[in-house]
Amino acid sequence: QVQLVESGGGLVQAGGSLRLSCAASGRTFSMYAMGWFRQAPGKEREFVSAITWSGGNTYYADSVKGRFTITRDNAKNTVYLKMNSLKPEDTAVYSCASALHIRALRADFDYDYWGQGTQVTVAS
Repeated sequence: QVQLVESGGGLVQAGGSLRLSCAASGRTFSMYAMGWFRQAPGKEREFVSAITWSGGNTYYADSVKGRFTITRDNAKNTVYLKMNSLKPEDTAVYSCASALHIRALRADFDYDYWGQGTQVTVAS
């Protein structure tokens, strides 16, 4: 199994920045990729970004492309999501997830393990 713990959420003004972290433990050697999803109140969970663990290929939702950057630190088994130019519509609970197998990575069913989530609130 893989355990995931997110951190770094909080309250920020529009236009500001935050960096989320997701630390993985357990069978991390079996991970193919890690991703970030978000869910705003009353809305479905949506894909934000993903990165493959070995090759470092990255994927972004159109809504965050150019503003968010996903990176990984293999030595620390940690993935980061740097969020710049934040907008009120970015407000959501952000969750990281790990995928053990080669998949498209843009749907929540592509992932096997999930963290608890961290709240990001962007004030206008």
